[in-house]
Amino acid sequence: MRQPVDLPKAYRLLNHGPTVLVSAQHDGRQNVMAAAWAMPLDFEPPKVAVVLDKATYTRELVEASNHFALSVPCQAQARIVNAVGTHSGRDQDKFAAYGLHTLDEPAAHSPLVSGCVAWLDCERLPQPEQEGRFDLFLGQVTGAWALSRVFSSGRWHFEGHDHLRTLHHIAGGQFFAIGQPVDGSK
Repeated sequence: MRQPVDLPKAYRLLNHGPTVLVSAQHDGRQNVMAAAWAMPLDFEPPKVAVVLDKATYTRELVEASNHFALSVPCQAQARIVNAVGTHSGRDQDKFAAYGLHTLDEPAAHSPLVSGCVAWLDCERLPQPEQEGRFDLFLGQVTGAWALSRVFSSGRWHFEGHDHLRTLHHIAGGQFFAIGQPVDGSK
């Protein structure tokens, strides 16, 4: 079951450094790409940063629509994450080509990829100099959701759900899945 996440806690959906799927839509077109360089940026209001290379089709859609979504994929989606990260949406409809579905979430401005464990819908905060020079896009989180099986009470808990562990890109189509928790407070 998908549950809303309080926006002041939305940063916790990315704080552990997962690979994300960045999606956007504009004028009847949509696309999705994988990105390893995404991070929470602020608490209130919640903001994120993500690197979108100048050559990507998703970037064009973000620039045109001023919205994007970050979907946090899981271990069970590793092949799809690699595929959407290595093929261009200019050449094919990646949603159709890889059998991707989107969540029915009326509050979202951009496609939320089904099968993921968390989603952040974002409004672009245009920064022309940073976007042009560093490919760095900022977004204010306007909606956030997570699977209650692995995220509740503002915390990740993957025990017993190995297939839902988040992915962490290490290069060349290789990923690590997040490991066991370690309590640093004791």
